[in-house]
Amino acid sequence: MPNLGPTELLIILALPVIIVTLIIAKVVTSARRAPRRQSGPRPQLDTSQLHRQATALVTAGKAIAAIKLVREQTGLDLTNAKRYVDDLRAGRTPQPPPSHHGAPAAHPPTPLSPPGYYGTDLATRVRLLKTTGRSGQAVLLVRGETGMSEPDAQRFVDAIQA
Repeated sequence: MPNLGPTELLIILALPVIIVTLIIAKVVTSARRAPRRQSGPRPQLDTSQLHRQATALVTAGKAIAAIKLVREQTGLDLTNAKRYVDDLRAGRTPQPPPSHHGAPAAHPPTPLSPPGYYGTDLATRVRLLKTTGRSGQAVLLVRGETGMSEPDAQRFVDAIQA
């Protein structure tokens, strides 16, 4: 190699490094854009099973997981799935999600709220929830409407006679 100066040598050595860097960047960006594959398809739940699982997640304090479950099972957008889960958290009867593939639900969920639930004061609603054996929902209702901490809401619910 006749008469290669330091500038030419630097260019010759830097060129492969630049090419490798571009190839790695291309692989990384294409991997990020690829859709994520789940471990397997999640079985479709009927409306009552979905309602029970979402309620269990909400009771366990996993609202985000409940929203994700509702979205995956019903195809609802984020806003409506969140509204459904928020209704569960507050002890209200959520709007039923659309049934799968347009078919009517075989077993509709039992209503969350007893007759006469809406339009009553907080203590009456808590009492109604306690009489149906749903003290956990009563605590969530009190917390949602008053902003109380969980221990304070639990004491409030315990103080109300069923």
